[in-house]
Amino acid sequence: MSARPAKHSLTLRGHRTSVSLEDEFWHAFRQIAESRGKTINALAIEIDEARKTDIGLASAIRVFVLNHFRAQSQ
Repeated sequence: MSARPAKHSLTLRGHRTSVSLEDEFWHAFRQIAESRGKTINALAIEIDEARKTDIGLASAIRVFVLNHFRAQSQ
C-alpha cells in the first residue's frame, strides 16, 4: 500500500489540473471509469460538476470511489 499520494494530470473541460491520490485510489478510479466506458477525464468532470465548491477534487474523487465500492458490497 502506498501511503504517499501520486500526482497525475487531468483535463477538465479543456483545462489541465493536477490531482494527488494514493495509488490504490488511482487504480480504483480507473477501474470504475473503464467499467462505465469512460475516460478518467470524463468521470472526473462528472465528479467535479457534482461536488460542492468547498470540497477539493481529490477529496471528491476519494469519496466517489468509496461510495462506489460501498454500493457494490450491499
